[in-house]
Amino acid sequence: MNDQFFERAGRELSNFFTTGNPYRSLLILIASLLISYWLSRFVAQFIVFIAQKVAVRSDNESDITKSIRLRQVETYLGVAVAIVRVVIVAVVAYIAWRILSPVESKAIGGSGAAAIGASAVFIVVASQTIGPLLRDITAGATIIIEQWFKVGDYIKVESFWNVTGVVERLTLRSTKLRSLSGEVVWIHNQKIDAVHVTPNGVRTLAVDVLVNDKEIGEKLVRNVIGRLPTGPMMIAERLRIVETAKWSDELWMMTVQGKTVPGREWLIENYFVSELQKENSRVQKKNRAMVSDPIVRYADPVTERRFRRAVRVQQQK
Repeated sequence: MNDQFFERAGRELSNFFTTGNPYRSLLILIASLLISYWLSRFVAQFIVFIAQKVAVRSDNESDITKSIRLRQVETYLGVAVAIVRVVIVAVVAYIAWRILSPVESKAIGGSGAAAIGASAVFIVVASQTIGPLLRDITAGATIIIEQWFKVGDYIKVESFWNVTGVVERLTLRSTKLRSLSGEVVWIHNQKIDAVHVTPNGVRTLAVDVLVNDKEIGEKLVRNVIGRLPTGPMMIAERLRIVETAKWSDELWMMTVQGKTVPGREWLIENYFVSELQKENSRVQKKNRAMVSDPIVRYADPVTERRFRRAVRVQQQK
């Protein structure tokens, strides 16, 4: 009795996987989805683990050139996660299709109506899913090949009103940003029309201070500099006096320069200037060094070189 039961169960199981059983296709489809999901997730986690190691090394690297190279590697690893997932899903889908194709071809039997129906469904699905996906991938590939930006860069995205932040992840399909307020922003790559990239993630500002006494003026500036907050989210590089030049017989021009993260420029533009004015007004009028309000300007050295070539105004002597 038991032998007959197991023999019959074996035949039923064999028929289930070898004949056109309707549940067979569903079972293979579910199995394919599960295998694709878990396999792609495992490989993606492994690549992400390596990317995190590279990110830590990049953050601790003192050499700017090496740090940029490591960030490029981190960017490519992020892209590799998406590529590996697509490849795994495609391979598993192809295997499932090869398994199902003999049975499905017999079941369809060359029916024209079935072919037309399948084509219509494919067109609808493709227009709503594959089309946008391909546009994202094309845009992402362009961004990566032309090196618009990389992981760790601070960017502003056009044509959105206020989408700015540090690039945390870049794939062929999307870009993940972390804003200054801590918000996470996801953007489809096809929506990125243009980007503003802040070099090294900081903006360099200079403050020109006109004083009538060099020593008193430098002491005034250094006292205020000592009270300014510094750090990665505040003033990234401590302000310093980079130049003190003779302006006239009785005046000196001091140039104070510092770097701050985008969005914190007010620390130099407003707070530093305001503290200079307050410090200057505390002393007696005859001992005040500043003779006018400070002038704040951007002072990126590369920009100055480029504009020096672009501006063709004859300097009067």
